[in-house]
Amino acid sequence: MRSVAIMAVLLGLLVAPVALPAPAHADPPVCGPPVASTTQPGYTVADPDCDVDGTPFVPIAGSAVYTGILDGAAYRLEKPAAWNGELVLYAHGYRGTGTTVFVDNPSLRAHYLARGFAWAASSYQTNGYDVGQGVRDSYALIDTFRARTGTRARDVYMTGASMGGHVTAVAIEHYPRAFVGAMPICGVLGDAELFDYFLDANLTAAALTGVAVPFPADPAAFPAQVAQELPALGVGGALTPLGQRWSDVVEQRSGGTRPGFDNAFAFWNAIPSIPPLTTVPFLFGLYPGLTGGTAGIAEGNVTSNRFTIYQQDANPRLSRDERQLNRDVLRVDATDRPSRDLTGIPRVAGRPPVPTLSMHTVGDLFVPISMEQVYAKRALLNGRSSLFVSRAVRALGHCEFTLPELQRGFDDLVTWVRTGRHASGDAILDPRAVADPRFGCRYTSSDRPNFGAACPR
Repeated sequence: MRSVAIMAVLLGLLVAPVALPAPAHADPPVCGPPVASTTQPGYTVADPDCDVDGTPFVPIAGSAVYTGILDGAAYRLEKPAAWNGELVLYAHGYRGTGTTVFVDNPSLRAHYLARGFAWAASSYQTNGYDVGQGVRDSYALIDTFRARTGTRARDVYMTGASMGGHVTAVAIEHYPRAFVGAMPICGVLGDAELFDYFLDANLTAAALTGVAVPFPADPAAFPAQVAQELPALGVGGALTPLGQRWSDVVEQRSGGTRPGFDNAFAFWNAIPSIPPLTTVPFLFGLYPGLTGGTAGIAEGNVTSNRFTIYQQDANPRLSRDERQLNRDVLRVDATDRPSRDLTGIPRVAGRPPVPTLSMHTVGDLFVPISMEQVYAKRALLNGRSSLFVSRAVRALGHCEFTLPELQRGFDDLVTWVRTGRHASGDAILDPRAVADPRFGCRYTSSDRPNFGAACPR
């Protein structure tokens, strides 16, 4: 997972503090084939000394690097020559359901080292949406770092992208004394509410077009059902009136009225969905009904729209069309819920114990900016809003951040932790602020032409 879209911080593994192995590597390592996992039957673990494209993992700027495989998870550690005593854990995102796990580097690797931070990352023992395993393996890296380097990190930061953001949010709540700060980016901060959004997008499209899409759904029959919906919506071309209504509903369910949404909707509908449903537009392939709402890991269906009120605009008074949609849409009841431990889909309570700075792109319709709003509301209800700030960036892609944007976020988080000077953020719970044409400009370092209007500079 080398893309900025699915990256993060959270890793782990325990090793006995015996004689310290020499840091790697005097010479570039020779890449080896994946080896059988010792903990997960049917899994293999890729060589942590090399990236999946065969590029060796070697020190930079005089750093010391350490790699290994422990309990079925590969790990990488890197300690700069002028170490400041602090460690960043990086949790990667969702990597599909394949059976080979691999570890890679955080996007801010060079920045961490230049600032004196060590970092650590894990492949996790499993793929799939296994947040709990990501938390366990990431947290374990704190001890792995001590055992391998012979030094204990004074302070530890947690960071992760996409599913790794979910890992980050759960890790700081599950191990509240282990970390001093957290930086989830493009993260699933609303746990199962992400899957509710996927449910909403699909069932409202079905209701508007009059196509019967059941829950649960037959994966073999589903592409043909989607094919019936697309012409009525105008997906793939100019939206029909029904397609515009669907777009409006998705906008409200994904974060509310905001700049750049029309371009975002077109962008995401032009992308094929993730395997194996690459023949349907992106949002359709995410339908929770294809797994019975389990996301492949929960014991039952974690999704529900039983009490969801669908709207096409920010006016709480329902129009005739909105009332009709809410009557027609298939209603689904949950049979399971996010767990309070690390099983299934772990709950994010919204109780950050440490300064937490999150970042999200405005036009992300894979993990939408509504995840930030869900977390902000929970933190507010828990009396923890002073420990959470969210920053919006004007881009369409998932985790589509520039290095300067990420560096600024990390540097501001570190300043907040060290000095107590609260980092700034966007008013993501204020609908007027979110709908402002300038929303996201403050933390966007460079305009993306495909987003829409440029920020005033």
